[in-house]
Parts: sequence; C-alpha cells; structure tokens
Amino acid sequence: TGLSRTSAATPIAMAERAVSLALADAGLERSQIDGLINQIGSPRGPDFDRAASLLGLEVRFASQPWSHGRFAATVLQHAAMALTWGLADYVLCLAAYRSSNFGKHGSKERNTFSESLRDGGGPHAENPHTGLTAPAAGTAMATLRYFHKYGIDPAKLAAVPIAFRRHAILNPGAVMRTAIDLDTYLNSRYIVEPLRLFDCSVIVDGAIAMILTTAERAVDRPKAGVRLLGVQGMHSGPEEFIFGLRGLGIDQASVFDAQPRWQDQLVYRMAGVTPRDIDTLHIYDAFSPQLLWVLERFGFCKPGGAADWIQDGRIELGGELPVNTSGGHLSEGQLNGWGQIYEIITQLRGEAGARQVKDV
Repeated sequence: TGLSRTSAATPIAMAERAVSLALADAGLERSQIDGLINQIGSPRGPDFDRAASLLGLEVRFASQPWSHGRFAATVLQHAAMALTWGLADYVLCLAAYRSSNFGKHGSKERNTFSESLRDGGGPHAENPHTGLTAPAAGTAMATLRYFHKYGIDPAKLAAVPIAFRRHAILNPGAVMRTAIDLDTYLNSRYIVEPLRLFDCSVIVDGAIAMILTTAERAVDRPKAGVRLLGVQGMHSGPEEFIFGLRGLGIDQASVFDAQPRWQDQLVYRMAGVTPRDIDTLHIYDAFSPQLLWVLERFGFCKPGGAADWIQDGRIELGGELPVNTSGGHLSEGQLNGWGQIYEIITQLRGEAGARQVKDV
C-alpha cells in the first residue's frame, strides 16, 4: 500500500487495500483464501481473528507469530508448511500496522517497553536495570565488540546506509530519499555509540499482503509467480543474539570467536545454490552492522572481512552484490522485513524499474 511516517488510515483499512490488490494480482476471489497468517497484531495492528472477521475471510488455517519484526520470513515458512500438509490451498500472509501511534523504542510510551521487564530481559538484550531499554543498545554493544576484535574503523560502516539511501532515491515508495555522503554520516549524532542516526531504521506505517499456494495451483495465474526454493528457521540458543553472529551479544555462553560456514545454512542446501549464485541480497537491516554479520554468516566474505568487502560500491546497484535495492529498513522504512520480501518479488518479476538488477 506504500509506506508513510504517519498514516491517517487505520491498520485494518490499510490491510483491506493490500488484500484487494493482492487478490487482483493473483487473479483470485476472496472466497478462495482459506489460510491466514497475520504478523505483529494488537495493539499495532489487527490480530488474526479480527482481520479474518473484518476482511470477510473464511479460513480453516490461521496463525500469528510473536509481535516482533523478525518473523516475516517465518510467516512465509509456515505458509509453505501449511500448503505442504494440505491445511490450506491459498494462504494469505498479512502485515498491517501503524507504528506512529507509539513513542520511541526504550520509552514507556512504546507498547513493547513491558517486554524488557520480563524474566531475563527483553528480546533484543534490553536490560533496564543496567540502563539498556531499546534494541539499539544491545546491537551497539555487539558492534563495539566486533569492531574491537577485528580492528575495524567504525567509519567503514557508512557504506551501508549510503548505499541503501542511493537505492531509496530510485524507489518512489521510500520515505527517506535525500542523499547522504560520508561527511553527512560522520556529522550525524550518535544514537548509541557506535551507531549513528543513519545506522538505525526508520519507523513507518503501512501494509503488505502476499498469497502463497502450491506450484500446481499457481499455473495460469495472470501474473508470474515467484517460487519459494528454500527457507530455514531462526536460530536460537545460548550462543545466539538475534542481531549478530554466534556468540556476539550480551549474555552469550562463550567469548565471541565465530567461524561461520555457509555450508551450515540449510537454505542453501534446500534451494540447491551457493553464495556465488546469489545476484541480489535482501536483509533485515534494523541496524547497519547487521549486513556485516549476514555477509559473514552466509559465506560472502571471511570473518571480520565484511567492512572492507562492502566498500567501493560493491553492495550498490551495478556492484557485485546489490543489497536491499528498495532502500531497506534504513531508508525505505521499517516494515519488519516485508518491504524486502516485496522487493525480492519485484526484482524477480523484472518490475523494479530504475533499480532493476540485471539478469537476476
């Protein structure tokens, strides 16, 4: 439906528009939707039961993950599982919410603040008793540790937001479209050192609807479908911090010394590809350093080498590996991963216009 810093529309109104557009794109009737997986939910948007009721959906399979951003890919994974097991024929994956109603992360005016008070602290290493109340704090500490271990100049991180902003300028739907350069980046204020203003994602309102079905049922649709070749679940455990490499974070079980191997990533084996086959990469960039850790964990460069690897336009359009060609969370807007998935579909359909990756 497009993104905005502040929307006058209710989340369910945005959802209705997104669902209508998705149905038209797929050539389906509303009555054919028999599966619904809703992401985020109340109070930022409708929960699955209200969404089904208000959108006029009669479904026999419904699900809703935890109200956090990093479940977009998991929603698609669960939809594929439901289709494989015959629990539904057409699964609607829905993300619709208005985040502008709430205060800043880390403040009591943010509806997720209470999560930091749960036993063990918040999901992004928020520990209020030590003064860490927002996701940026845990990420900043992991980034400092990473920079120290490998002797990385923090200024090299600028290549990430600069590249993504250049992509966003080519995207009419992005909310941040003013060019930035190295001086702009270095003169911006710290949010939590070493993370600066441009290293942090931009909160937006919006909605996206996607419909998944089996390959057999996708035949003769009016527009080309995109086939899901491989998925993998999120890692979790005593060595995992959601924004970093194994062991890189607060309260991990051992001292950080990650030696990731791309061969350990199930998604490559499932899809039958290697890192060299990837033409464009789209990541959940709540914060700039996440790209460095993804590149290393998924085999695009050696441990500690990502900051050098991304320099000189390598991750920009026309470079070796264009990343987040829509602008990502840092510039298009933080729609919790759905904007990136939408951009993947747009790229594979050849509909990205000025930001189209050649021969993707």
